[in-house]
Amino acid sequence: MKDITEAKRYISNAKEILREKAIKEGGSYKDRKYVRMAGHTAYSGVLVALDSVLGDKKKKTRKSVEWYQKELSVVDKKVLSYFLDAYDILHLSMSYDGVLNAAVSKEGLEVAEKIINWAEQKTQA
Repeated sequence: MKDITEAKRYISNAKEILREKAIKEGGSYKDRKYVRMAGHTAYSGVLVALDSVLGDKKKKTRKSVEWYQKELSVVDKKVLSYFLDAYDILHLSMSYDGVLNAAVSKEGLEVAEKIINWAEQKTQA
């Protein structure tokens, strides 16, 4: 449960970064640096939540996207789809490309929250 609280905190921090630092003007953010920071923060929250469900089966090295895909394909295909969306939006579009479109960021954060809510239900069961 501690991991889920931590994951939610990451999402809250990402929203705060977008709101207070990236500064939304119309349908876009003004500062790419903070969009990147928010994307990285939110994606980290997703990984924390997934690790709380999937465990630390691979301790010696950093887990790859492929590892998460493989594990989720066995556990829940719908969440796998959410994870792939989160990877594309939060990690690639926001963290690397710094896409300024606010709708993209909103969608990424919504997907992250779906994953975290799923992880919360799994850890309570």
